[in-house]
Amino acid sequence: MSRPSAPPPGYDDRNPLYPPPAGGYPAAYPGGYPGGYPQPQPQPPPYSGGYAQPGGYSQPGGYPQPVPIMPTVPMGFGDVYGGGGVSGEDATFSAADWDDRKVRHIFIRKVYTIISLQLLITVAIIAVFTFVEPVSSFVRRNVAVYYVSYAVFFVTYLVLACCEGPRRRFPWNLILLTIFTLAMGFMTGTIASMYSTKAVIICMIITAIVAIVVTVFCFQTKVDFTSCTGLFCVLGIVVMVTGIITAIVLAFKYVYWLHMLYAGIGAIAFTLFLAYDTQLLLGNRKHTMSPEEYVYGALKIYTDIVYIFTFLLQIVGSRD
Repeated sequence: MSRPSAPPPGYDDRNPLYPPPAGGYPAAYPGGYPGGYPQPQPQPPPYSGGYAQPGGYSQPGGYPQPVPIMPTVPMGFGDVYGGGGVSGEDATFSAADWDDRKVRHIFIRKVYTIISLQLLITVAIIAVFTFVEPVSSFVRRNVAVYYVSYAVFFVTYLVLACCEGPRRRFPWNLILLTIFTLAMGFMTGTIASMYSTKAVIICMIITAIVAIVVTVFCFQTKVDFTSCTGLFCVLGIVVMVTGIITAIVLAFKYVYWLHMLYAGIGAIAFTLFLAYDTQLLLGNRKHTMSPEEYVYGALKIYTDIVYIFTFLLQIVGSRD
């Protein structure tokens, strides 16, 4: 028998290990047989010249690459996850940032809760000293109430502001803060009793509006007041020097314009101090306040608000 000089029809000489079935591959149903049964897909070894899958699609240079398994960690979600995936270091940083943000939020809530209680106590004392006539008359006749409350206020303020141990140690920090709040309330109530009820109410409303507007502004703005520490130090020196000069001059003769100048400078200065101290609480600024300093933070903001009230009272009450 003579050997054939050519392969039989339908023989695939590029892949002799997988000869085609008799009759060739069906061309009418490239995706599968009628009836829903899948088309058998042989898996020959890769060939550099490309291989057309029976009933499938050809890929130049080899087979189509398999679809990679999707990662379990989300990718490309803004700043938390990087665009090229999540590394261990990035995940550590994002967790640390989240923990720091959570601690900062708890710190802010704690500070403003303490401030709210302080302001409620102060408003209650001012209301008693203003609306209860026997108390108001007693305070006017006995100015020693003001000086005693001022002395207690000054001592407790120095202890809380300068001594880190007492203001961080529970419960001494809250005890000192309570004494400070009562002294500040008595001092402010004594000052308010010297003015008319109308002036006191107007100044309370203005102070509340100023405090709320400044707080909301500090939460929304990108301006960093904490980067201007030198400017605020100079402003504090200006207020102190103006107050000393005003006290000396008014001890001999009352000068209306000097008194109003001092009150106006003080109101503006402590409004700016309120913005500065508020941003110290928020964080994400050049200078921030430690989350352990919730008593000191409440002390500073409460003092700013009360001083704004007293300076406004000098301006508004002078016209009564």
